[in-house]
Amino acid sequence: MAESLIVQSKVKEAVKGLELRMDSSLPDALNEKINALLQDAAKRAKENGRGTLRPYDL
Repeated sequence: MAESLIVQSKVKEAVKGLELRMDSSLPDALNEKINALLQDAAKRAKENGRGTLRPYDL
């Protein structure tokens, strides 16, 4: 797995704010989603001839 892009304590805090508990595997799943989102965005930017990711690439 790639290096974590999230702060687990912040995720836990956010989930607690939703009045829920967090499964211990949630941070890993969230990290995988973020990595996939960035990969897709990078592909889109490159297909458009850009070397910069922009919000609309997401």
